[in-house]
Amino acid sequence: MMYNTTPLPGNSTEQSANCIKNDEFKYPLYSTVFSIVFVIGLITNVVAIYIFTCSLKMRNETTTYMMNLVVSDLLFVFTLPLRVFYFINKNWPFGAPLCKISVSLFYTNMYGSILFLTCISVDRFLAIVHPFRSRMLRTKRNAKIVCVAVWVLVLSGSLPSGFLLNSTTTDKTNDTIFCFENFSSKQWKSHLSKMVIFIETVGFLIPLLLNVCCSIMVLQTLRRPQTITRGGKVNKKKVLRMIIVHLSIFCFCFIPYNVNLVFYALVRTKTLEGCSVESVVRTIYPIALCIAVFNCCFDPIVYYFTSETIQNSMKRKSQASRLYDVKSSENLQSETTSSLRFNLRNLKAKVFHNESSV
Repeated sequence: MMYNTTPLPGNSTEQSANCIKNDEFKYPLYSTVFSIVFVIGLITNVVAIYIFTCSLKMRNETTTYMMNLVVSDLLFVFTLPLRVFYFINKNWPFGAPLCKISVSLFYTNMYGSILFLTCISVDRFLAIVHPFRSRMLRTKRNAKIVCVAVWVLVLSGSLPSGFLLNSTTTDKTNDTIFCFENFSSKQWKSHLSKMVIFIETVGFLIPLLLNVCCSIMVLQTLRRPQTITRGGKVNKKKVLRMIIVHLSIFCFCFIPYNVNLVFYALVRTKTLEGCSVESVVRTIYPIALCIAVFNCCFDPIVYYFTSETIQNSMKRKSQASRLYDVKSSENLQSETTSSLRFNLRNLKAKVFHNESSV
């Protein structure tokens, strides 16, 4: 998979023919954005995984996909401190193996997120459009099989991308080590362009079509007067809100990067030439990449709006907490009343005893 934490171009400032390309702005941009994503992504996804593992009593197919999405996001988040260090110092001192692992996990996160979000969209489509016919398909066992297939597909693309290419290059003038930068046009034409074609087709275009088609068919089904699922009547406003949030995050995070990646590959292979075109593509690439990495911060929003189980669980927990407070208050009042009555009986007994003694 072709998801890179650093731009895939050659040197940050290079000159070929009469074109001068300068994308030095990417380093402070990456270090700032990735630091923010690390903090927000770590907190939100740790909270999400706590809810999934500790708070949820019931788990269904949707939560299975979401738990795998959380794992994908956390793998991404844990590599960010190394990348922030690299972007600040413009030097990779951690060795080639860590560079390969770091970049592979970046690939895994982007296209793993795309595919798991697509699984959630397809699952929602089956639950609403074909609630009874999909009864045999929508099981936790089948959801686990699908998740395993997604991981195999993503890793089969991301690991070769990270481990088969030469991950680090050294600038001999100042002993600077680059992590997945400075690829030549020859490498782009021989290997990277083919990888872009594969990931754009399998990792982006097909999932995008599935998400859009499933959402359209769900919306058409919701227009019917009576729409039911296996669990009963559908809350149409809630489903509509789910679809809007899901598609908004998917399109906002992934479309800019993947569209620009196609033009970027065309520029790097010299298929698309021209100083102005190359300047625009190189400028957009870091910005689109920063937007894409924010997906791990937005995914918890999808968890909340998509999973009715999570919302019900949180409501039950809140109700249980309020009920506990009410019962505690009632018990305290009861204990206070009982104690008061006991003291009054003792006082009355002492008074009668004193009177009889007199």
